[in-house]
Amino acid sequence: MSSKKPFRLNTGSSIPEVGLGTWKSSPEDAYNSVRAALDTGYRHIDCAWIYRNEPEVGKAIKDSGIPRSEIFVTTKLWGTFHSRVEECLDSSLKRLGLEYVDLYLMHWPVALNPNGNPPDFPLLSDGRRDLHDWHFTKTWEAMEKLPVLGKVKAIGAANFDIYNLEILKKSSRVVPAVNQVEIHPYLQQRKLFAFCESEGIHVTAYSPLGSTGSPVKTEKAVLEIASEIATHSIRPSHIRSDFEVISLSVDEMKQIDALERNERYCNSAWIVTVFHDDE
Repeated sequence: MSSKKPFRLNTGSSIPEVGLGTWKSSPEDAYNSVRAALDTGYRHIDCAWIYRNEPEVGKAIKDSGIPRSEIFVTTKLWGTFHSRVEECLDSSLKRLGLEYVDLYLMHWPVALNPNGNPPDFPLLSDGRRDLHDWHFTKTWEAMEKLPVLGKVKAIGAANFDIYNLEILKKSSRVVPAVNQVEIHPYLQQRKLFAFCESEGIHVTAYSPLGSTGSPVKTEKAVLEIASEIATHSIRPSHIRSDFEVISLSVDEMKQIDALERNERYCNSAWIVTVFHDDE
């Protein structure tokens, strides 16, 4: 892995091969980890409106002294803003202290009640998610206008399966530049990879070790091959090691491939189906 070999997006721009995610990072940890990552050589920082640490991410970017043009910043549209796309983007830009982001993703293909309670994760009286009668194709239509405004360089999706990408394809003018999805040894997403490649959509992996508490990290093959390497860490020493080049042998790749279980850890009780292949 090395940021010196970026991937080319369908927009013509490039995305660094390795990025630092800030999910579950406290504001203080987000600041410290982003500073450490940028000092190490990372040039892709991934955040989201719902992570509640965008101000600290932005401050770390500013304090790094690295020219803005050299840093690829991704953030995401939250579910309660599907009918207010530009408002959510403007909020993120203000928090980050940036004039634009390099990639703006629809965080989930699910719209939540913009007037519900609690405000960020609205619930019905029975405890289920309070959804908004608003289809994600309308959200995407609004997102398609953002690059023209100069506020984003590219738009993409997150947590989209083939079924929902097909729906998006039928009604959209702009092909998503990226689809950011959960990928790790237990969930290797080979069919999704193949589909996205055929459509010119770059796939970005999150939770490559199955997220916090995942048994992926107890697998003998993973422990032997990966040792203490982790691609999501707030500790500077781990952040530096994550950025080192890793080469796996054919045999090691076969060991990882054999761990496939189609087992997902990052999903929510959305009421509606998000991952159709899981049914």
